[in-house]
Amino acid sequence: MAGPRIGAGAPISASGPVVGLLGGSFNPAHGGHRRISLFVKDALGLDAVWWLVSPGNVLKPVEGMAPLPVRFSSAQMQARRSTIRVTAIERELGTRFTVDTLRALVRRYPKVRFVWIMGADNLAQFHRWKHWRAIARTMPIAVVARPGYDHAALASPAMAWLRRWRQRRGKLLSGARRSAPALTFLRFDPDSRSASAIRAGDGNWHGRFRTASLRDGVTHRAVADLPIRRGKP
Repeated sequence: MAGPRIGAGAPISASGPVVGLLGGSFNPAHGGHRRISLFVKDALGLDAVWWLVSPGNVLKPVEGMAPLPVRFSSAQMQARRSTIRVTAIERELGTRFTVDTLRALVRRYPKVRFVWIMGADNLAQFHRWKHWRAIARTMPIAVVARPGYDHAALASPAMAWLRRWRQRRGKLLSGARRSAPALTFLRFDPDSRSASAIRAGDGNWHGRFRTASLRDGVTHRAVADLPIRRGKP
């Protein structure tokens, strides 16, 4: 997949923190999540990456999904000694859909500028997401190439609409909300690790992670004490 490659460590903007957001079930988190997050951080000059551990993914079946504390713990283990922050803030916000989560984060953290990170596999089905155009208008999007999905992503209905906002090679992707829509592609060396393969190879993987005394990396609240708010579907 061709696309602009931002120089490693190049600043996105002159002032204010810029944070990449990577959402997912992290069922479980693995080294591939960490590697891709740190790659995007360096490529776009981000200050940090937040992993949004979802209470539940509306596009994925519930069967086989480990409890939130287990998945959160696996993410914390992978994020240790890095600038990745693991958060279960969606549970507190009561949001089910990405568009609602991103809007809520923009309101809650007005001084932080966000960039949404997604793989090419997600771009291929982006048009199925609730109010996906509104997501693109809320913050810039960085798409990471994923083997086997490049063609589908470039031929997707969402890409047909987003193509006009694709950034030119070498142009910095601003984290400011006013810059959205904005789309950039980043080429990433293939990483074969996957959560489904880990689950298939170890049916008791969830037993390896402690779930006591977990603390949210963004809100700093104990994960067990996070309120459960019911958001509208």
